[in-house]
Amino acid sequence: MNCLVTGASGYIGGRLVPELLAAGHRVRCVGRSPEKLRAHPWADRVEIVEGDVRDPVAMADALRGMDVAYYLVHALGTGRDFEASDRRAARTVADQAAAAGLRRLVYLGGLTPEGVPPEQLSPHLRSRAEVGEILLASGVPTAVLRAAVIIGSGSASFEMLRYLTERLPIMITPSWVRTRIQPIAVRDVLRYLVGCAALPAGVNRTFDIGGPEVLTYAAMMHRYARVAGLPRRLILPVPLLTPRLSSYWVGLVTPVPHAIAAPLAASLRYEVVCREHDIARYVPDGPRQPLPFADALRLALRKVQDAQVATRWSSAALPGAPSDPLPTDPDWAGGSLYTDRRERTVDASQAALWRVVEGIGGEHGWYSFPLAWAVRGWLDRLVGGAGLRRGRRDAEHLRVGDALDFWRVEAIEPGRLLRLRAEMRLPGLAWLEMRVDQEPETGRTRYRQRAIYHPRGLLGHAYWWAVAPFHALVFGGMARNIAGAAAREAPRGPAEPADRAR
Repeated sequence: MNCLVTGASGYIGGRLVPELLAAGHRVRCVGRSPEKLRAHPWADRVEIVEGDVRDPVAMADALRGMDVAYYLVHALGTGRDFEASDRRAARTVADQAAAAGLRRLVYLGGLTPEGVPPEQLSPHLRSRAEVGEILLASGVPTAVLRAAVIIGSGSASFEMLRYLTERLPIMITPSWVRTRIQPIAVRDVLRYLVGCAALPAGVNRTFDIGGPEVLTYAAMMHRYARVAGLPRRLILPVPLLTPRLSSYWVGLVTPVPHAIAAPLAASLRYEVVCREHDIARYVPDGPRQPLPFADALRLALRKVQDAQVATRWSSAALPGAPSDPLPTDPDWAGGSLYTDRRERTVDASQAALWRVVEGIGGEHGWYSFPLAWAVRGWLDRLVGGAGLRRGRRDAEHLRVGDALDFWRVEAIEPGRLLRLRAEMRLPGLAWLEMRVDQEPETGRTRYRQRAIYHPRGLLGHAYWWAVAPFHALVFGGMARNIAGAAAREAPRGPAEPADRAR
């Protein structure tokens, strides 16, 4: 089928497109910023068109020749008037879909509590429900999938859960932590969305979708702590935190933007539980489908726990599963990552600089504050780590998998890149990357150094900030001394071209 995806640069849309392609569909993506869509790893496999869902002419062009349109646009986070913006966009798409003779519309909305009038809902849930009603009344057969919290790296609701649980071992929380919620794994959401493309023509209705468990928000935080290997969290609900105050509390603790966190937090006071599971009649569930909550958590945390953080190193990296981070996810998605960057222009050839980089550690040391490295090694041994005793396999050359003092070589591109993964005992995960480049304007050699750290729990954050004052001395001195060592070893000259090491 020919499928149009609106909101393809968003959390669900960016993960739905490759699932539709894998199912054999042809995909067209529409967005106001085509360059943003082209940043996705699947961009060369789809048709990308520019257009605003509020523009009738643009949507008429985008819908031409399509069989199914996925409506995944929400104005949440764009300002106080997001309800009016959502309403206008939904009406435009509904009208143009009917005019184009579209076979089906598919919309992902939010679960609403039973028995609560629309005027008493939070603006976020009220807008989601209204958009669904507009599309259902379009005259085009429409499937409205209604979900609560979606579990997957990058989901705003999941990121709020992640940051609250990881950063607060003791929480004085709003009373909504006792509210019952039926979360669902992102891979199940995508499975249902893809399956809706083949619904019978007479199906025009809402479907509640959720995982197999109904949990309170507090239970979700306890489960998260268990799966992430964190100590059990102490949660103390109090009735004093109003929805407005609780949104500020969430904004203080998490990096999720207030414009997104506030409407989501205001919606958490409602019980959102599926009232039916009729979708399974059309999109059958297989074994362990929908996915249990703990399994969904493990998938959402897998990328960091396996130390496969390639999406933070290179925007070209492909995700392994819908639960994994995407390079185009916002900076606040995927958990906390602290970074220390250093760069220097080096008065030496790339080959000379690379020899210094590849020779690091062991007898050559780490080119800065030897006492600090020695102390860190002793402390590591005191808590059962390897310390600095492992040294190097070879004095001059490295290969992937080599032990290097209390690091391990994770990636190497001879002459260009060395990435090390820390194996010392840490309350988190850490990497050190050293890159040798050439400045395109001047042709001079450039040294780029980057340390990245993923904290585990509050202790992990405390560790980073405790050692941060020494970074200028340790990492700054390291970059400066590596550059100096390369310049002393082999200053640039005609006898040694910059690309000799390649």
